[in-house]
Amino acid sequence: MEPFGARLARAMDERGPLCVGVDPHSSLLKAWGLPDDADGVASFCQTVVDALADRVAVFKPQSAFFERFGARGAQILESTIRQLREAGALVLLDAKRGDIGSTVAAYADAYLNPSRPMYVDAITASPFLGLGSLAPMFDMAAEHGGGVFVLALTSNPEGPAVQHARGIDGRTVAQTIIDEISQLNKGVEPIGSLGLVVGATIGEAGHDLSQVNGPFLVPGLGAQGGTADDLRRIFAGNLGAVLPSSSREVLGAGPDVQSLRDAASRTLDACRDALGRPGRS
Repeated sequence: MEPFGARLARAMDERGPLCVGVDPHSSLLKAWGLPDDADGVASFCQTVVDALADRVAVFKPQSAFFERFGARGAQILESTIRQLREAGALVLLDAKRGDIGSTVAAYADAYLNPSRPMYVDAITASPFLGLGSLAPMFDMAAEHGGGVFVLALTSNPEGPAVQHARGIDGRTVAQTIIDEISQLNKGVEPIGSLGLVVGATIGEAGHDLSQVNGPFLVPGLGAQGGTADDLRRIFAGNLGAVLPSSSREVLGAGPDVQSLRDAASRTLDACRDALGRPGRS
């Protein structure tokens, strides 16, 4: 399959730089007038698919909101992934998996092997057992044209205690991750398939992102406080590789289908403006 980086670049050119989170948490289900059970999640996801699957470049289901309903939740997630991909969207599963040896190899097989029922285009991963521990994911992604987004600079208040800690070479943990992903993506065109998760609200983190040559998944724009100026400051010189992620700005408009479409369009326009990416004529 064509590498994920190339597929992502084309999807953002064609549909725009926006990733919509599919997060059926209990308060959102309640706001939509749905029960907090598997039936509610199924109805929620079908509405998202019907409203947005053929309009948005990337969808990011959060695995935890499906896992809480056991086998039925997994079936709903599988169906949602399949329908989104059949509509031409890319699916990035937000699972933040990270382990060692045969276990991380099994995660890679579960999500990045096209023969598996939970196959997606890309996954999120945690590197804090050492980036080398994720090698089976990187290898599986390379074999099947998949992507991996590695946590680097998250915007949660607990993150800096680990991510800003310095090693014996003076680099922060985050910078070490950034540099290693940069090496793995080196020379790939149009961009590499290994990305980084970098929050729009990280402030003046002082990290060098200039050589990554891969996509950035960027939560935090809008309701969480991230601004267009933040994006331009943090990702100067890399704005074309930035994929803003939004959930509440879009999903909060549901369950009316047209309202969801209007919200996605407004959010996409804001992302285009922030990144200096005009819409297609």
